Amino acid sequence: MASQKKVKIIVTGATGMVGEGVLHVCLNHPEVDQVLIVNRRPSGIAHPKLKEIIHSDFFNLTAIENQLSGYDACLFCLGVSSVGMNEEAYTNMTHTLTTTFAQTVCRQNPNFIFCYISGASTDSTEQGRIMWARVKGKTENDLMKMNFKHVYNFRPSVMTPMAGMKNTLRIYTYFGWLAPLIKLIAPNSICKLEDLGKAMVNAVILGYDKQILEVSDIVALSKK
Repeated sequence: MASQKKVKIIVTGATGMVGEGVLHVCLNHPEVDQVLIVNRRPSGIAHPKLKEIIHSDFFNLTAIENQLSGYDACLFCLGVSSVGMNEEAYTNMTHTLTTTFAQTVCRQNPNFIFCYISGASTDSTEQGRIMWARVKGKTENDLMKMNFKHVYNFRPSVMTPMAGMKNTLRIYTYFGWLAPLIKLIAPNSICKLEDLGKAMVNAVILGYDKQILEVSDIVALSKK
């Protein structure tokens, strides 16, 4: 695979399982020239391609806004579980936080690509009974209204973790043996975390013909 130029990418959520895996893919991808991670706490990762900004308030990016310019894309991997949260709190931590960051990088970078990790069964109508799915759906919809070159919403379901990562969730450690069974019974509901990372980078470099990518799209795009 060859692109006209190597890309510079912003990654959020690198201290979580998904973000750490996506970051690892970016750092090892030959078409990615530079990676900027924006975290609330240090990642502890060092690499020649990597720059890190520590910033505690993702709802107010004024202090770091100028440092977010000069990039081609953002792989937005920051997110929270809806467990134990009411709709107002979850909307704030999901929709408001994501769109605030998106609006900032959109102002700073013309012809920018925004890749958002959403989730399987997200509700694009914003009218369903499942709270988190409505909020994710509104987030996707509002991102697609922004003045980006492209927006890609990734909807992974079950993911098998990457070896050697520090932030793998315990549930994946304890129940990883179930992955082959899930793949056999419901092949379109599981993918590798590495495939998600590759698909996000390939969306930036090669593009894709859909703005919403389900698991089958993620797997297909990861192989290009």
